[in-house]
Formats: sequence, structure tokens, C-alpha cells
Amino acid sequence: MEAGINVVIVEDTDVIRESLSILIQGTSGFNLTGIFSSAEEALIQIPLHCPDVVLMDIGLPGISGIECIKQLFGKCPEVQFLINTIFEDDDNVFEALKAGATGYILKNTKPAQLMEAITDLHNGGAPMSPQIARKVINAMHVNKVSNEMSLLSSREIEVLQLLSKGFRYKEIADQLNISHGTVRTHIRNIYEKLQVQSRTDALNKVYPR
Repeated sequence: MEAGINVVIVEDTDVIRESLSILIQGTSGFNLTGIFSSAEEALIQIPLHCPDVVLMDIGLPGISGIECIKQLFGKCPEVQFLINTIFEDDDNVFEALKAGATGYILKNTKPAQLMEAITDLHNGGAPMSPQIARKVINAMHVNKVSNEMSLLSSREIEVLQLLSKGFRYKEIADQLNISHGTVRTHIRNIYEKLQVQSRTDALNKVYPR
């Protein structure tokens, strides 16, 4: 292969495939080493060459781009997969990343930014369109909250939720129809399980900003 970043396109829409081809071929430092309109064709040809970057659409006829990545991932461990799609829903984003994609760019990305993304990916980065990056960050926050919540009993979660709304101990007792002493016991257990010393620390740990 020639010097530069060797790129393969997997895209079923003729106009987009042609535009991407012209862009890559016309940009210094990039080599277009394959153009495929289906995952089936890509699955046969890509392992023969193992390019640096595969620019992969998701909505392909037959086998999807995500399934294509899954099947290629073990065969070409050095290849980096960059999703280039119109889909920005959670299911497609996270299924693609789990399959082995290390970048996710939407098709409305400007040409110069797309080429920067390919370079970034090749250099070890994980380029994503801003709205995709936000989804990933939000999911990480949700997972962190879920992990912390799993340490607590259902009653302790109720107490903590009331604490987060600014309720005082007596008000929590009245809301849950339990004694003031029981509320204090629950809060002490919450602090111990979360390894914190105060209401603020507990809330910050379970509901990260």
C-alpha cells in the first residue's frame, strides 16, 4: 500500500459513495483502496487488504454495517472502523460501538471535518459528532448512577430522593410514615454504603453533575 492513510468506503447510496470517493482521492495523505456497496462484498474483500480505516454506513442492504463490523473485527484487528451514517438513535450508536467501531460521524458532517475524523481515528482518537459524544457521556452518567443506586435498599433510595428535594429528617419521617430515629438510621447506612460523610457528598455521588 502507498504511504498515507488507506481508506475503504462501505456505502450503498451511489451519490454519497461517489462524493466520498472524490473527497478521499482528492485529499493529500489519503489513499482510497476499496469501495463497496454492500456488507457482503466488504466481508470478502476487506480481509484481503486490511486497510487503516473503514468508513462504514449502517443502513446497508442485506447485512447491516454494524453486523459487518462484528464479523470483520476479529479478522482485521488493526483496522479502525468509522461509522458514517444518518442514524443517531441510542440503539445504533451503542450497538456500533460494542461491535468494534471507534468513531461515529453523522453524514451531515462537513467534508473537512470528516477527513479530520479519519486522521484522528488513525492516530488513536475516537472522533464523534457532538450529539453522539453527548449521548455517550450521558450514558456513562446513567451507568454511574445505576451502580451507586444498586448499593442501596429501596427504602434507602426513597430517603435519598427526599433528601435531594430538600426535605428535613422529620419531613422524611412524615412522608414515609416512619420514626425520626429510623430516618437517621437509614441515612447513616446510606453514608456508610456510599462511603461519604454528608448529605451533599451522598447526593453528588449518586446524582453526578
